Amino acid sequence: MAKLNAIGLDKEKSKKLSEKLNELLADYSIFYQNIRGYHWNIKGDKFFELHDKFQELYEDLFVKIDEVAERIQTLGHTPDHKFSKYLKDAKVEESTEVADGVKDVKDTLESLQIIITLQREILDLSADAEDEGTNALMSDYIREQEKLVWMYSSYLN
Repeated sequence: MAKLNAIGLDKEKSKKLSEKLNELLADYSIFYQNIRGYHWNIKGDKFFELHDKFQELYEDLFVKIDEVAERIQTLGHTPDHKFSKYLKDAKVEESTEVADGVKDVKDTLESLQIIITLQREILDLSADAEDEGTNALMSDYIREQEKLVWMYSSYLN
């Protein structure tokens, strides 16, 4: 029993999962702020469409950030909270140009690719750890985000 955490999962596997979830938290946090920037600064003939879509996306990311942090806590570890650490750890890059709708959508797609790839890694780790809670969370996120990739890609075509 000493090798199990409070929810009955292997402590070492839970630690590895929490580390990967903290990476995801960093990526989500940078992505969230990028999307907020797109929402605030979008210009041009697609303003109303993209302004609303970016708001939907950042509101969804806000919820996911909280869920990921809470999942790390549930696994018995501490979620990172410093933006300086997020900037260091994230694979999603901070956007600097945020007023061009086409570029913003392309950047959104690149960020989603990074995030979906990481979530698939976490999905593999959670399956190995028999962690159905993390597994279900990642599976739901991937399904939702794959649809977003299709929709944003269709917008560009």
